Amino acid sequence: MRLGTQDKDFFPQDLTEKFRFVKSMGFECFEIDGKVLMEHTEEVKRAIETTGLPVSSACGGYRGWIGDFIEEKRLNGVEDLKVILRALKTVGGTGVVVPAAWGMFTFRLPPMVSPRSHEGDVKAILDSLRELDPIAEENDVWLYLEPLNRYQDHMLNTLQDAMDILEAGNFKRVKITADFYHMAIEEDDISESLVKYKDYIGHIHIAENHRYQPGTGSIDWKRHMQTLKDIGYEGDIVNEGRIRGENPLEVYQESVRFMKQFL
Repeated sequence: MRLGTQDKDFFPQDLTEKFRFVKSMGFECFEIDGKVLMEHTEEVKRAIETTGLPVSSACGGYRGWIGDFIEEKRLNGVEDLKVILRALKTVGGTGVVVPAAWGMFTFRLPPMVSPRSHEGDVKAILDSLRELDPIAEENDVWLYLEPLNRYQDHMLNTLQDAMDILEAGNFKRVKITADFYHMAIEEDDISESLVKYKDYIGHIHIAENHRYQPGTGSIDWKRHMQTLKDIGYEGDIVNEGRIRGENPLEVYQESVRFMKQFL
């Protein structure tokens, strides 16, 4: 298992310097923004070749969600994701993280009535994935479907919700992103869910129960990392959490040391 990170404000802006800095912190891979990958594919390739730090995956950076309410945005997102999937093959990444949506609607805040039926939600997600699945297969990469917690999305909240989509679509190149922050809210037990869906989990995001860096909250990292070992998970573990502390670099570096003791 490789420990990775997404971009942070205090990382260098130049891609090669960014990759060199990330590697110096002890990270073993980098999850890149999809827009950066689309627009700077050759620069990303040079950064990888120069530093030896691989791109694990892409996340975000496309123009619409795969479950977007607005059809034009959904289609724009699908077209961007096709470009990202092809670029991932070029740089050696494994796949792109795709939630149904983020921040579009939640039943937990007014008006509490979705503008679209559940059946409409499922159709939008399936239509998107059916168009993207063959592109992922052609390029030998994956779509990592990510359930988000109930306060950030209404369509996919649990690993079972994602599993329902996988079963309905019978896809060849779609797996699940298991995000510990969202799972801490939605799953009864993180480790039990990891075991139950072990054959379908392709990617891991980590953050504490309060969304900040691992080692500062209440998640039992020792137990859950051992569970990943026990189920034979060999993918990447990418830190997606925010950073809290007076010195962001110092506390983030401490979080790297904290996580590596369990890997």
